[in-house]
Amino acid sequence: MRVAVVGLGRMGAPMARNLARAGHDLVLWNRTRDKAAALGAQIGAGVVDTPRAAAAGAEAVVTMLADDPSSEAVHHGPDGLFAAGGPRVMLEMGTMSPDHIRALAAEAPEGVTVIDAPVSGATQAAADAQLLIMAGCAEGQAAPLRPLLDAMGRKTICLGAVGAGAIMKLAVNSLIHGLNQTLAEAVTLAEAAGIPREAAFDVIGASAAAAPMIGYRRPLYLDEAAHDVTFTVALAKKDMAVTAALAEALGTAMPQGRVTLDILEEAERAGFGARDLASILTFMGDRQA
Repeated sequence: MRVAVVGLGRMGAPMARNLARAGHDLVLWNRTRDKAAALGAQIGAGVVDTPRAAAAGAEAVVTMLADDPSSEAVHHGPDGLFAAGGPRVMLEMGTMSPDHIRALAAEAPEGVTVIDAPVSGATQAAADAQLLIMAGCAEGQAAPLRPLLDAMGRKTICLGAVGAGAIMKLAVNSLIHGLNQTLAEAVTLAEAAGIPREAAFDVIGASAAAAPMIGYRRPLYLDEAAHDVTFTVALAKKDMAVTAALAEALGTAMPQGRVTLDILEEAERAGFGARDLASILTFMGDRQA
């Protein structure tokens, strides 16, 4: 299948590699062209200068973008994805607000289908094609896209309506960010009582509180500086702000989510925004001091 991949950051680049490995014909666009050119040379993909050029001739477009404003800029305007027209499917795989996804679906040119398909899993899961994909569509709509979805993820769950994938992704991320915060507090408590950090992680990892993210993110919690950033505090704050706005609109109480958002905002103001989410453990230790 001829596929355009738009957005080649920490997640988008390994997803593009997996699509190429599965035999799909790729064309790449990234805001920083050098990044697209380097990846294109590695995987044998074409590189273009505009989103519109990426979409032209593609049967499907995969976007992995950071937020609503970046998505808005990529889809609209004379050089945007929508300017290429249809027919094609656009898989919106970044974490967006459901309102933005629904607006894209409503504004799409005739013949263009917009499907929100955000993912759960960090950079290693993206590299290993082990992402969980949450699709805002029916099974029948996903069926012709299975060669793409299966090349990027271990499982795709179809949630029916457009925007449902975006909502579920926010729900999952609110749980992850809350767990990250609670873990930071628990380890800080243990360390304050003289228990070494590694020992605390040994216990937590073997306890009923263990979750997959505690295992695969353990190296970052133990030595953040020695590892590449996988997910920033700023992105986590963005997720929780969008989630809080959604909860307010739906009339849903999220007291824990509000606390998590407050602390992420505080950490960002303290200079942690570009650091990995694991740095909240350091932040909580500093806060205690």
